[in-house]
Amino acid sequence: MTRPGPGKHPDRDGPVPLDPFQDGPVSDDPLKDGLFREGPLTNDRVGGGALLDRFEQTWSALSRVGDEGARGYRRFAWTPVDLALRTWFREQAEARGMDCEQDRNGNLWAWWGTPGPGAVVTGSHLDSVPGGGAFDGPLGVVSAFLAVDLLRERGVVPERPIAVVNFADEEGARFGVACVGSRLLAGVLAPDAARALRDADGVTLAEAMRAAGADPGALGRDEEALARIGAFVELHIEQGRGLAGLDAPVGVASAIWPHGRWRCTFHGEGNHAGTTLLADRRDPMLPFASAVLATRQAAERLGAVATFGKVLVDPNGTNAIASRVDAWLDGRAPDSATVRKMVEEITGAAEAAGAGHGVRVEVVEESWTPVVEFGGELRDRVAATLGGVPALPTGAGHDAGILSAYVPSAMLFVRNPTGTSHSPAEHAEPADCVAGILALTAALEDLACG
Repeated sequence: MTRPGPGKHPDRDGPVPLDPFQDGPVSDDPLKDGLFREGPLTNDRVGGGALLDRFEQTWSALSRVGDEGARGYRRFAWTPVDLALRTWFREQAEARGMDCEQDRNGNLWAWWGTPGPGAVVTGSHLDSVPGGGAFDGPLGVVSAFLAVDLLRERGVVPERPIAVVNFADEEGARFGVACVGSRLLAGVLAPDAARALRDADGVTLAEAMRAAGADPGALGRDEEALARIGAFVELHIEQGRGLAGLDAPVGVASAIWPHGRWRCTFHGEGNHAGTTLLADRRDPMLPFASAVLATRQAAERLGAVATFGKVLVDPNGTNAIASRVDAWLDGRAPDSATVRKMVEEITGAAEAAGAGHGVRVEVVEESWTPVVEFGGELRDRVAATLGGVPALPTGAGHDAGILSAYVPSAMLFVRNPTGTSHSPAEHAEPADCVAGILALTAALEDLACG
């Protein structure tokens, strides 16, 4: 039996059935009865807390993996922690009778129904940045599995297959390029370039995959996987506080700012910290420091954001003048021209400072993602299904942004009360997480059954 739509019951003459996550009868359409328009959800408003309890139980099992306490999470691609996360994903799929497969690029798929064209796909990623928070990525995967549970227990039989996906190495924390799994799937990242990526210890992506039991020789654009995706809806904690300002627990993404990463190398000369005269030094730390200050100034002037968040100093000795500094610049803005202008100004400032200190400066673009507009039918349909939730842009990159150029894609955001992300302090209220699950459930039902 396929239900005709969200909140609709086939037997209109009988009593309203009990929702398995509720303590009593549900309304005809709870998602449009004010859940997203009346401020923070409470246990009473989500039905006695049964769904909240299930969320917390599922969340608890995952939250222990890669947790370094006050230091946050460290979940890097193709490490033992990553393998533990993959085991958790497979166990979740198996517990639900969903077929689980790993594609040629290391992405994991759990299928409800026979894989095939027109599938409705949801999910996110499980890896993290160093010192990351618990919610960035995993919230979307946990919510996806619970949305499948809720649809099944409501008696929904999808007309199209539904898949939960865990994209590999979304953060790029280990090998320096973000969204590796989705970029490879879409053909945006060349297989040879991916295999040659190295981590801080010199281990290549190919070597790491082999050590984890995967085949790097299979990497590349996956026409079969792309052809299966009829729509992709990614749920994610908002990495900002736009929804908090709007007093809304859930929103949809309108756009992703263009963004990129640049490796800036400052070539100086190593020497003794105590015996080398200041006038004789070729210290790469000085032009690097000038570049950091120029970055803040350019970003403020141009209405952009830019960050030097990763630095490697060689030889990294307290009593030694550095011979080389490698620093990674992250730049983002509402439009591509602004990002390009900002990076040009930062490069110019770095080169000028380097010339004054006898330091050669080299800037290489390592990744670039153009602006993503989540416009069109899918975003509007999801927003309408949820009764008109807010739409807002983000400066954070996502797998949905990569896939949007190839398959219909949309995003749901769950409120982040402080806006803090990529930090152990990242947080979403449990009731808002439940609101996200309900929103995702409604979107999936509409897309898979409508």
